[in-house]
Amino acid sequence: MTEQQRYDVVRAEPGFELRRYPAHEVAEVEVEGTFEGAGNAAFRPLASYIGGRNASGAGLAMTAPVLQRRPESQEPEPQPQPSVETETTQTAPGRYVVSFVMPAGSSPDSLPVPQDARVVIRTVPEELAAAVRYSGRWTSGSYRQQVARLRTAVADAGLEVVGPPRFARFDPPWTPWFRRRNEVVLPVRES
Repeated sequence: MTEQQRYDVVRAEPGFELRRYPAHEVAEVEVEGTFEGAGNAAFRPLASYIGGRNASGAGLAMTAPVLQRRPESQEPEPQPQPSVETETTQTAPGRYVVSFVMPAGSSPDSLPVPQDARVVIRTVPEELAAAVRYSGRWTSGSYRQQVARLRTAVADAGLEVVGPPRFARFDPPWTPWFRRRNEVVLPVRES
């Protein structure tokens, strides 16, 4: 079974869980593309890193979720644009940071140095966050809808948003869309 990122549930609120995430390490890559394509674009360098393409040649365990967010300097999500070829919409290209959470107990000193300069190891400090779980396809439309609902629920609970939302994907791409576990996580502070 794949290790999942640890957190403690502080309390359940209408529409979300309030969680405390301990400090942890991530390996991340910044990519250009659509919301739907960012995970695929970042997967190869991140999977290569945990597969042993690093200074020690050591493999690391895959964990869940895979996280995706906009860089803080570009937090607003690109708006959908009509596609000329189809009647569906796609997210306009933008920049995304895709992260693999490192196994519990990892530290900057214990993780091997990436050989690919695009892969960055970063310590994420402890944080309080609101999280909502949903199933479905990995689309910008469903993500934006969940972010909007979560922001409303967080405001109704009297919490202050202190960072950009992130998309958390728990399942491999071959999991049927209706069985996928997805989450939106929004860093908050109690007023």
